[in-house]
Amino acid sequence: MAGILFEDIVDVKDIDPEGRKFDRVSRIHCESESFKMDLILDVNIQCYPVELGDKFRLVLATTLREDGVLEDAEWNPADQGPSRADAYEYVMYGKIYRIEGDDSTVGEPSKLAAYVSYGGLLMRIQGDPNNLHNFKVDSHIYLLMKRLAY
Repeated sequence: MAGILFEDIVDVKDIDPEGRKFDRVSRIHCESESFKMDLILDVNIQCYPVELGDKFRLVLATTLREDGVLEDAEWNPADQGPSRADAYEYVMYGKIYRIEGDDSTVGEPSKLAAYVSYGGLLMRIQGDPNNLHNFKVDSHIYLLMKRLAY
């Protein structure tokens, strides 16, 4: 689909392994099912509580418009019709601030990591570089999550 950088089902494997730093934020450690990407994500648990073992549909997109057209500025629901956000429970808007590869091999890195800040809530997604090839530093990104029924 147009505008989607990454989409998969993620499983919550750990919550706050280093301890909780803020009252309303938990750091969740996840693994994506299909692509085996590692995901570390800060979540506002006051708005969206998360439990160990939860499964989510995760989408990382450059736009909330279904046609893939980029917005001129931040998405404004008054200016738009239906959006991708309508189908999700938790949505954040942020900026990719760093992309790095591991230095374990010569040539192409075997793992690539993209770091995103959502207004101070951080995310790292790491794994096969083929799954992160469209990620660009300083570009804006939407995170959309929806809990899957068991």
